[in-house]
Amino acid sequence: MKTISQYREDIKALMEKSAALDAKALGENRDLTESELALKNELLDEVENIHKTVSTLERQERMNAKLKVPEGETRKAAKTVATGSGIEVGEDRRSKDRFNSLGEQMAAIMVAGTPGGRVDPRLYNTASGLNETTPSDGGFLVQQDYSSELLNDTFETGILSAKVRRRVPITGNSNGTKINGIDETSRVSSRWGGIVSYWEEEAAKLTGSKPKFRKIELNLKKLTGLCYATDEMLQDAAQLDEAIRNGFKSEFGFQFDDVILNGTGAGQPLGILNAGCLVTVPKETGQKAATILAENIEKMWSRMFARSLPTAEWFINQNTYPQLFQMSHSIGTGGIPVFLPPGGLSTAPYGALFGRPVTPIEQCASLGTVGDVVFADLANGYVLAEKGGVQADVSIHVRFEYAEQVFRFIVRVDGQPVRATALTPYKGGANYTQSHFVALADRA
Repeated sequence: MKTISQYREDIKALMEKSAALDAKALGENRDLTESELALKNELLDEVENIHKTVSTLERQERMNAKLKVPEGETRKAAKTVATGSGIEVGEDRRSKDRFNSLGEQMAAIMVAGTPGGRVDPRLYNTASGLNETTPSDGGFLVQQDYSSELLNDTFETGILSAKVRRRVPITGNSNGTKINGIDETSRVSSRWGGIVSYWEEEAAKLTGSKPKFRKIELNLKKLTGLCYATDEMLQDAAQLDEAIRNGFKSEFGFQFDDVILNGTGAGQPLGILNAGCLVTVPKETGQKAATILAENIEKMWSRMFARSLPTAEWFINQNTYPQLFQMSHSIGTGGIPVFLPPGGLSTAPYGALFGRPVTPIEQCASLGTVGDVVFADLANGYVLAEKGGVQADVSIHVRFEYAEQVFRFIVRVDGQPVRATALTPYKGGANYTQSHFVALADRA
């Protein structure tokens, strides 16, 4: 019979197979076939069965732990005890091969890195080049479930990264992946980069055509961060867990959002505003500097792919709100506001334009600059690759004189829009290109 950890590894492997089916369909820009759907259901059924087994074994462990603890005695939690030769980590009765919280594992990593410190046996499940006699030879990886959970928390904390649904997992020893994208710049004479259909007479010779593909290459980029923890904090695993999670989620979530919007593609993911597929709507003739007109918003709406209108969203810098409130349409000698509700300032302002949400984010450019207002369909227009987890190491030396330990976090991701260029529609002309991403030009 397998251990709980082994069952969890089985679940992970099955979920990776399921994700690989999605990645293949995504790369070929199609839905899953019937056979792929059937296989996915088989994989998920197996995951569900294993999950039930894990739940039962965990329940058994909890019951065994309760029976071993004498009445009136609380279960002994993992703790650190100072000794003459180092720091010793107490036994965790709930699990003999896994840590029960990220904070507990971080404390154990700190102890293992301390000269003379005892290496918790549970760390060997995630060791990477570390041996007990010379801990400085390497480091420990975050336990897989906490590693994945930290990365998921980061994506969910970010505003833009949470909306990118096209995520490609990279597994094994690979540092990147290549997926197929449609190489299409115009729909005037063909679709999908070369597909053309013809109305033919009976028995006439058929004319062939084929789509044109391009390679979307995603090579993992490294984002790093340092987290300082005092010796006092390390004595409280719960406090350490909260501090690490909150700090990590906040900063890395911010950075993910920033590169999705502003990334250069050099040493970091390629962002929307630097991509070749961005459509930039020019300002109106005679438009004043640092203003936003109703005509700007209407033209941005008209340049979004029609099929993306139900899923696209508006992202703005918060300092654009005064301009949005002043947008109006002329009626006779007066005008009517188009963003303020009928109740005016006495009523909460609208949170949508043309029915799509308006979300302020600090990564958007300041008023009057390209990127102050962005209309984006992230769910269908941006692909993000990630290598399922977070690596963490610890140093006792960097802040030794301050009685602090330093935890280093590394996460590897890459991303870019799925299209290389904007698209010329079937009707409308080359000056009326469309895209998943639309911005308003400079109004300096």
